[in-house]
Amino acid sequence: MNFLEERIDLACAFRWTARLGMHEAVANHFSLAVNTDGSQFLINPNKRHFSNITASALLVLDANDTTTMQQPNAPDITAWGLHGALHRLCPHARCAMHVHSIYATVLASLADSRLLPIDQNSAMFYNRVAIDDQYGGLAFEEEAERCCKKLQDPATMILLMGNHGIMAIGESVAQTFDRMYYFERACETYVKALWTGQEMRVLSDEIAEKTAWEIENYPNNAAHLRELREILDREEPEYRD
Repeated sequence: MNFLEERIDLACAFRWTARLGMHEAVANHFSLAVNTDGSQFLINPNKRHFSNITASALLVLDANDTTTMQQPNAPDITAWGLHGALHRLCPHARCAMHVHSIYATVLASLADSRLLPIDQNSAMFYNRVAIDDQYGGLAFEEEAERCCKKLQDPATMILLMGNHGIMAIGESVAQTFDRMYYFERACETYVKALWTGQEMRVLSDEIAEKTAWEIENYPNNAAHLRELREILDREEPEYRD
């Protein structure tokens, strides 16, 4: 995929996240590495609503540039904190999506923030979620670096940021968007199951791991984003600009 296609993919992810209501006003941020070692990355401009993001509006930052926040087009300070730290510490995480989506944030606010494997969607994340339970305030550089160290295991898909939200990571926009999307769906099912107060039918470790592996290796994992791009091509073609 070329550089322009990567920009279009990321712009699509922003637009569709807004349609899903998983954005947070003009906050939250997505990034995508665009060089070999992952240190240079695309990210959304400061205080731009997800529904207004276009491919050309995305900034290109260098995680090792200590002057970033002094530049005229500086990103949000917490965006720089989280994504700068991530792309310095975790080169395998080519793409990262940070949101405060409702059900994932509910789970992040519980004393026990584990997502138990009670259905196929939640099993997808079995043993693939890192939980940070040491919230220390806004994700400025020190707090962000502490959190992102929990994503250094390549098997991890999601960082559940206690009392905050989530960071989904992956090798591409398509893969990361799917992880963010399905994690929120899984959290919604789990939280609503908790609401019933009834005993849950939790999958065995063996079946949960088997299901997670099968989903990881399922073909055509880029189809979801491809279909979303086709819809936006018809309905909001300016996202490509």
